[in-house]
Amino acid sequence: MANYESLNYMDFDSLLTDEELMIRQSVRDFVEKEVIPTLKEAHRSEEFPKHLIPRFAEMGLFGANLSGYGLPGIGQVSYGLMMQELERGDSGVRSFCSVQGALVMFPIWAYGSEKQKERYLPKLHSGELIGCFGLTEPDAGSNPGGMLTRAEKVEGGYKLNGNKMWITNGCLSDIAIVWAKLDGRVKGFIVEKGTPGFTTSTMKGKFSLRVSVTSELHFKDCVIPEENILPNADGLKSPLGCLTQARSGIAFGVLGAANACYDVALKYAQQRTIFDGKALSHYQLAQAKLVKMVQEITKGQFLVWQLMKLKERGEMQPHQVSLAKMNNCRAALDIAREARDMLGANGIIDEYPVIRHMMNLETVNTYEGTEDIHRLVIGQQVTGEAAFR
Repeated sequence: MANYESLNYMDFDSLLTDEELMIRQSVRDFVEKEVIPTLKEAHRSEEFPKHLIPRFAEMGLFGANLSGYGLPGIGQVSYGLMMQELERGDSGVRSFCSVQGALVMFPIWAYGSEKQKERYLPKLHSGELIGCFGLTEPDAGSNPGGMLTRAEKVEGGYKLNGNKMWITNGCLSDIAIVWAKLDGRVKGFIVEKGTPGFTTSTMKGKFSLRVSVTSELHFKDCVIPEENILPNADGLKSPLGCLTQARSGIAFGVLGAANACYDVALKYAQQRTIFDGKALSHYQLAQAKLVKMVQEITKGQFLVWQLMKLKERGEMQPHQVSLAKMNNCRAALDIAREARDMLGANGIIDEYPVIRHMMNLETVNTYEGTEDIHRLVIGQQVTGEAAFR
């Protein structure tokens, strides 16, 4: 088969700088040579390829778009392209890296003390420390304000009690960014592995994101020191600000999975012969499906390029992120389903990556704001009326 190239139907690449193209190619080559060969077995065994963590760090994939404290500070488009290439491999691999950067490093970078930034950010960037983000709870998903985890001020620090669920990287992590209510106000805390009263458990049996480690976090009279509260985090807007950072990367990342599915479906259609020895690609229905994929990927590319340009100018708004996340996740999921259909029975075996991407995208379409929640965010911005309740 020909070497992989992402779709460039409307000359999207002409919008990218030489640096952005170089970064994309570097991560693309890394994913092709080192990540993809691990994925079939990792998916089957429901194990994250931990041996790749040092390589992620060497590639500069942790917190790449943050600046200071030895961080690369690359542009937002370059960061999005990194996420795209990682997700071309697997959504779970992209999730690992985006959680480390957008949901662990970013809250310390944005809300932490100078001492916290100097202590944690370099080690998180180098992969010496791995982190997770504890917001979602068993009974508080789309309504994070309904969290039950509580923090209580005690002598020398804070005592945490509660549970977090669906936490990426939880059991692999050295630190957790945990959100809890302190006197009714949402606050952020850094909880280190090994702190008495803090335990984790792995969630098994997933049919989606099997390459990713998904965990529960448990806090029972877990006392953390005073200096481990994020001093500049105040209210629910703080964790939601972290999610806004992560969602922009997700909106770009899912195009990698969509491109992977399109690439497989196109090559398969060109090689698979059916009636009268003609290739599948000869037939109208197959072409119609491929054209729909081209249409949706191309629209998604320009949408996230503009989103990241807004972000680089400091003008990106949460409702704009919602539009990009909602649109691109749905498009990628639909593309994966169509590609699975085009491969017929071959579409359900892991000789091809399509079924793995399809199952993964079911989760990506749901986490960090379901499609319906993002639709309501956009509806509120358009009409001025909140319809969440």
